[in-house]
Amino acid sequence: MRYMATYDLMETIRNTNQWLGASALAMGSYPAFALIPNPAFAWMTAWGEVTERTFQRMIVKPDWNIPPVPSLDAQDHLVSTEVVVEKDFGDLLHFVVADRPTPKRKVLLVAPMSGHYATLLRSTVISLLPDADLYITDWHNARDIPVSAGKFDIEDYTLYLVDFLRELGPDTHVIAVCQPAPLALAATAYLAEEDPKAQPRSLTLIGGPVDPDATPTDVTDFGRRVTMGQLEEMMIQRVGFKYPGVGRMVYPGLLQLSSFISMNGETHTKAFVNQITRVAQGDAEEHDKHNRFYDEYLAVMDMTAEFYLSTVERIFKNLEIAKNEFVVAGKKVDLGKITTVAVKTVEGSKDDISAPGQCVAALDLCTGLPDEKKASHLEEGAGHYGIFAGKSWRRNIRPLVLDFIDANSGDDQPEPKTKKAANKNAAA
Repeated sequence: MRYMATYDLMETIRNTNQWLGASALAMGSYPAFALIPNPAFAWMTAWGEVTERTFQRMIVKPDWNIPPVPSLDAQDHLVSTEVVVEKDFGDLLHFVVADRPTPKRKVLLVAPMSGHYATLLRSTVISLLPDADLYITDWHNARDIPVSAGKFDIEDYTLYLVDFLRELGPDTHVIAVCQPAPLALAATAYLAEEDPKAQPRSLTLIGGPVDPDATPTDVTDFGRRVTMGQLEEMMIQRVGFKYPGVGRMVYPGLLQLSSFISMNGETHTKAFVNQITRVAQGDAEEHDKHNRFYDEYLAVMDMTAEFYLSTVERIFKNLEIAKNEFVVAGKKVDLGKITTVAVKTVEGSKDDISAPGQCVAALDLCTGLPDEKKASHLEEGAGHYGIFAGKSWRRNIRPLVLDFIDANSGDDQPEPKTKKAANKNAAA
């Protein structure tokens, strides 16, 4: 029962706020109040609408909602999802574009397991689908996974990537976003020794903490300040009776969300006050900018306790990837064994989560890789989100990544549109 009461208390608070919002919305919408010319009822209705939506979204996995993909045949092709590999803690998901010839670029997009669902990369998926046969790692919410499924830590995460790459074959190009960057690098090195024929052709690492000490941030400083015992005491709880994973030790999504919001509390408060004002004045819409962003941002998932704790201890504190000392299933993974997979890093100059220097460190660790197989790009003025889903991604980074993929696809693949751009930031 230890930690379970706290988990259920958080869920009770969330549920209560959702109920209060629904009640305020229902009361403020009561027809009789329309006879009373008092703006307070309009504001109560607006507060209720925004509050109910906010707290309800916290427990809902967003839909992919991928729009049809246009093509050269002047038709829009519908997109569906297909599970290629099904596992307890995550699936390999394929985006199937109906009635379209399969593109030669086969891309595996490795989504982070850092509090949000893989749907956080929806805009990234939409931008890549016209030009790639796209797959993604779709991680499951730990609260929905029975204890009987066992543990899931960073070694298990790495082995999941290994299995997915074996399934996809050697003509795959990997794009790892944020948290999984060091583990995608480790999975590639693991295959280099254990199953060389299953290695991907290229590996693009975007804003990931390969060497967190290269450029300290508030995130890395927090990892240094607290002990593992303090983290376990403060952050870890047991899933309550409401979910299939009852009893599983997790880092709850609601607790993660409170941390996310506290980092920019003033900005979020202003956004919600403005949204309530717009609703009260009749200027808000179902799919306006606020709702599109917060419907995704507020949808959080629980992480297994062992994954969260092993990430902090082994990636951030012990720097096992940065020191090339990472061990998977009792076997040391040597990053120097990567000799044929082209590696590119992407960073944002204003990234306050994985600051410039943390990701590009991967190139120095690939000691067995020739320089012509290495590339890096620093996007000026871009923050963390912008380098994989924002304007910087769409305008600058995406074309460079596609060119890099083409340049390392083999003779039977399409030629890069701009050869120079793919490696213009080649690392020394």
